[in-house]
Amino acid sequence: MSAYLKFQGCALVGFERSMWCVTIDGHALLIAAHIDDFILACADRDTLDTFHTNLLARFDGTYEGAVHTYLGCEIERDIPVGRTLLSQRHFAEDVLRIFEMWDCIPALTPMKPGTRLTKEQSNPSSDPAFHHSYPGIVGSLGYLVNMTRPDLAWSYSELSKYVQYPGQAHMDADLHVLRYLRGLLHVLHARDPS
Repeated sequence: MSAYLKFQGCALVGFERSMWCVTIDGHALLIAAHIDDFILACADRDTLDTFHTNLLARFDGTYEGAVHTYLGCEIERDIPVGRTLLSQRHFAEDVLRIFEMWDCIPALTPMKPGTRLTKEQSNPSSDPAFHHSYPGIVGSLGYLVNMTRPDLAWSYSELSKYVQYPGQAHMDADLHVLRYLRGLLHVLHARDPS
């Protein structure tokens, strides 16, 4: 695929090696890739259609039309207004259900004010579920942070320091972030009334 895109005049954007850009007849076309899932973006419909038709003539695949979900992220576009909303509501709901926090009391902040986690608080439990849950929650928070929830970045950064040796204080902070996430679910799809 990379060789084909280079042959088409596409150039890599950034250093991740997962996004390309090409200008065709004065129209910029962006190609974002994750393994075998691609998003094509172009302001000119004819350029976009020609490119994806040629791409599918060369490689097996399907064209799904306008993107609504990508890598677990819901995408809602309001073209007349020029707004795109990104959400991971379904992923967040799944995380809360998997870690049995769906019926928890929501929290107002990602971490309790004054929380200071330290290595000295590491007192590993012998319970295998504890050692499975803590990194699972932290990993899920990392996926949310990287896609749609930058408000969880500091909490995620702090919690991820103790993935190898979490103690009960670390788990309590982990669960507090999930309580905060539970409180956000009703606003993840909030609409601007204007």
